[in-house]
Amino acid sequence: MSDGKSCCVPSRYGPAAKPSPPTIEQARSRLPERLVQIDGGVSQVGTSSVGIQQDGEGPPRKVRLKSYKIDPYSVTNQWFAEFIQQTKYKTDAEKYGWSLVFHSLLDASATYQVAAATPWWCKVDGADWAHPLGPGSDWADIRDHPVVHISWNDAMAFAHWAGCRLPTEAEWEHAARAGNPDARFPWGSTEPTDEAPLCNIWQGKFPDLNTCVDGYLATAPARSFDPNEFGLFNMAGNVWEWCADTFKIRSQKRAAREQNASARREGVRLLKGGSYLCHISYCYRYRIAARTGVRADSSTGHTGFRIVADVK
Repeated sequence: MSDGKSCCVPSRYGPAAKPSPPTIEQARSRLPERLVQIDGGVSQVGTSSVGIQQDGEGPPRKVRLKSYKIDPYSVTNQWFAEFIQQTKYKTDAEKYGWSLVFHSLLDASATYQVAAATPWWCKVDGADWAHPLGPGSDWADIRDHPVVHISWNDAMAFAHWAGCRLPTEAEWEHAARAGNPDARFPWGSTEPTDEAPLCNIWQGKFPDLNTCVDGYLATAPARSFDPNEFGLFNMAGNVWEWCADTFKIRSQKRAAREQNASARREGVRLLKGGSYLCHISYCYRYRIAARTGVRADSSTGHTGFRIVADVK
């Protein structure tokens, strides 16, 4: 069972860049008709079956949601490229000049610095959404895959341009459960295994051996694996998805209050869903109630997002 360490989303190091409101023109992209309407009502956030205590997965609480629409897919490279073409927006990875790439995706000729605390993450100069493995790589052959190396700031800018927004944690969990309040995963309660992964997560021994039983070493197409009962794809695994929320632990304990205060100061935002690097032995965060938080300017090769829209 996971020891609670995160293989997944290290925060960008160095001084934090303060998030700023998008200045790009809004709604130049028409929202796709495929968005799925989710009816409002009383829902649940969190779980009583906590997997990683320090992440604040529980206790469960009731929330009332308005109806909303959600994209069945993570935002793809193709759609993000349209945003870049129209707005000339520069992502945080491009502004900083580097992003983090998982070590086994790099070839022997790559140059990089290893992140000390998580040596499987490599600081690669020139890695960004358009060059996911650094200079010489591009997104042309993975147009239908989720865009990665995306910060919360970048996701917010895209959402503003598209005339939509990021989901709240409550909306994300409600959509992932697809009407089943007891669902541990988007498909129900069946635990993925190395032999039958059910979604795009790690198979084997992290971080050095991935048997790729699911067919993917890194991202899978946004439309892959079986959707949940609401028709939503990859709500578990593939890429972490940014939510609108600031990361917060709901507890009155002193340690939680201090962590929440630090998160507010540093601009730490919430991610849901896990990624292709999650595994039950190390980072058991592909469960619906699982969560993590990193700085809003952080980007890695497995952070993306999906959008929601209000029902008019």
